[in-house]
Amino acid sequence: MEGQFQLLFDKMKIEMQNQIAELKDSITESIMDKMDEKLIPIVEENKNLKIKLEKLEKELKYLKGREKSNNIIVHGLEEKEKTSFELLQKIKRNLKQDLNIEVDDCEVNKIYRLGNKNKESKKPRPVLCSFINYWKKTEIIKNRKNLKDIYITEDYSKEVLEKRKKLQAELVKEREKGNIAYLKYDKLIVKESSNIQEKRKREVSTSPSVSPTSHTNQPKKQQTIPPFKPNVTNAFNLMRPRASSLSNTSEAINTNNAKQQ
Repeated sequence: MEGQFQLLFDKMKIEMQNQIAELKDSITESIMDKMDEKLIPIVEENKNLKIKLEKLEKELKYLKGREKSNNIIVHGLEEKEKTSFELLQKIKRNLKQDLNIEVDDCEVNKIYRLGNKNKESKKPRPVLCSFINYWKKTEIIKNRKNLKDIYITEDYSKEVLEKRKKLQAELVKEREKGNIAYLKYDKLIVKESSNIQEKRKREVSTSPSVSPTSHTNQPKKQQTIPPFKPNVTNAFNLMRPRASSLSNTSEAINTNNAKQQ
């Protein structure tokens, strides 16, 4: 009896454990379902926030570029001025002497030196000059190669400057190949030079699949057309052998009759 009770007890224990496991699974599933239901709107909201954040970053990048689009940075200008007005007059004189470009005071929005002044370093700080009109800035950038004592660059953000630094190695490689390469904002523009294009055209024209001498040395076969012979028989030619045969037969009959007489 004790052995039977022990077996029953063990079975009941196993069934209880199975029921407890099933209850745990069902509870966890129900909890997970409820959590998923609550998380769905949170996940969607998170996606929408990411989209809005990307749009705001693009707008901020555009506004930064727009703000810097009218700016130039002047390098190598001696730092001896006392006021921003004197600094502006220096830049105006350099632009007039080297580029023959006149700049009015009213065309400049702001002008100042970048960074803090360091007494130990003799290198002058760069100057940021912002124009009211974009066309004035582009006119200076186009003719900046003629500058003698100073040089001018465009005003870019840190992100753009980092990209331009990374593209410098590729720029050098393309120019060594003979291609026309330059940086436009944060992109590398590569164009084939006219010399390379002419070489390719010459190679294509001077290397045909069949040599031109083969055509000139080999004579062309002319097709001979036989003369046209009309398939017409002359009626007189057909009648002649018949007439001769009739005359021969008549002569043979006459000779036979004469012999018989």
